[in-house]
Amino acid sequence: MLSRRESGILLHPTSLPGPGGIGSLGAEARRFVDFLAGAGQSLWQVLPLGPTAYGHSPYSSYSAFAGNPLLIDLETIAAEGDINNSDLHAELPATNKVDFPTVERFKSTMLRQAAARFFANGTSERRDEFRRYCDSAAWLNDFALFMAMKEAHGGKSWLSWPREIACREPIELAKYGESLQEAINAQKYIQWQFSRQWQALKQYANSRGIKIIGDIPIFVAFDSADVWANPHLFHLDERGRPLVVAGVPPDYFSETGQLWGNPLYNWEAVAFHGYSWWIERMRSAIEQCDIVRVDHFRGFEAYWEVPAAEKTAVNGRWVKGPGDALFTALIDSLGSLPVIAEDLGVITPDVEALRDRFGFPGMKILQFAFGSGPDNPYLPHNHVREAVVYTGTHDNDTTAGWYAGLSAKEKKQIRCYLGSDGRDIVGDLVRLALASVANMAVIPFQDILKLDNSARMNLPGTPSGNWSWRFLADDIKEEYRSRLHDLTEMYGRLPRRKQ
Repeated sequence: MLSRRESGILLHPTSLPGPGGIGSLGAEARRFVDFLAGAGQSLWQVLPLGPTAYGHSPYSSYSAFAGNPLLIDLETIAAEGDINNSDLHAELPATNKVDFPTVERFKSTMLRQAAARFFANGTSERRDEFRRYCDSAAWLNDFALFMAMKEAHGGKSWLSWPREIACREPIELAKYGESLQEAINAQKYIQWQFSRQWQALKQYANSRGIKIIGDIPIFVAFDSADVWANPHLFHLDERGRPLVVAGVPPDYFSETGQLWGNPLYNWEAVAFHGYSWWIERMRSAIEQCDIVRVDHFRGFEAYWEVPAAEKTAVNGRWVKGPGDALFTALIDSLGSLPVIAEDLGVITPDVEALRDRFGFPGMKILQFAFGSGPDNPYLPHNHVREAVVYTGTHDNDTTAGWYAGLSAKEKKQIRCYLGSDGRDIVGDLVRLALASVANMAVIPFQDILKLDNSARMNLPGTPSGNWSWRFLADDIKEEYRSRLHDLTEMYGRLPRRKQ
């Protein structure tokens, strides 16, 4: 997949500046694309784009197919006539942190008003476009009913709904579908607006030579339209409760492992149905983005299965995943897969073999490179071309925060490797990533801005306070753009722009 040298930036759209209390898919997103193009970049990596559930994490979503309503740009909808411009005067100010509850209340109200106005006054041309979208999205009916049902039941999990609707009895589905028609249509309108705004932004990025790297988690949330609509694809009991859940075993970082709690796929059932759900999921991801990072890739070779009643991940076991069969089915249906394998953590030779058989590049994190000797695979002199090198990821400290927390001995070792006096350690690590032999390099935007840990995106294992960082429009300085462009040119990563 990685035929030439490229580089880009990791930044989730929620972190973009502008009004509304959260980044959106509007004018500021296009300005960021312009910054990328001006800095000689060719990649923009985002986190999962689905509607967030618990903790507002992009990795916990109500759907593997739907888009996040909080990313919708209200100014664009106002320009189309579905919102009064005067209503936007109450928009939330631009700040460097997202207040998710406040943003959710504001945007939910505005989007419902927009939907009502569209269905009352929308032109026939726009209505036809809306119908075509609804007809093309096979997942949409289930998702819209799921979200309408959640709202009608006070946000409770689908498992606590009346049994007949939790179990999807056809008569009850039809009854609720009729009684909740207004809420269902509003959900469809919101997804239509997300889709058209995202595709317009992607087309703009592509026109400027920027490819989008998306992200899909291997597992889905239990309280999601995916599990409710497809219980036969998961290990659930007769009442719909998970029998086993996902996690990772005890390791150096945690004596009890990590109990994620996601329901596990019944891979025999998934295979019996021709891997159709996964084929459609990957098809949707490829339509949404140019390249797809697959989170927790090792779970396709083997995954840690924990009985649902357990309180920790200690009493689990390794279970073989679908391996070659899944990716063969995906390629047979979709052709070549533009996939990056998230292969971090304790990776076995079998996982590496699966990754390499299908030619998926893995990830190299510079913050993991130091402290264990010259054979460390994350050190740049051990990199391979078919890889993506990062200074850090959304789950890491910023590079400035990481370096500040090291011991004097560790700092000296890093400075020696870099040949640096340490006065611009963040800039030195960015340079090291771009200089790597790996064909693709991606830098978190916090490292371009040289920010400390107050700009960290996520601290794994903490239930709140994550995913809220934003930068402000004035944070981008010309010196950042020009320096990044010069380094990108120096290390042979400038894109071949169309003349």
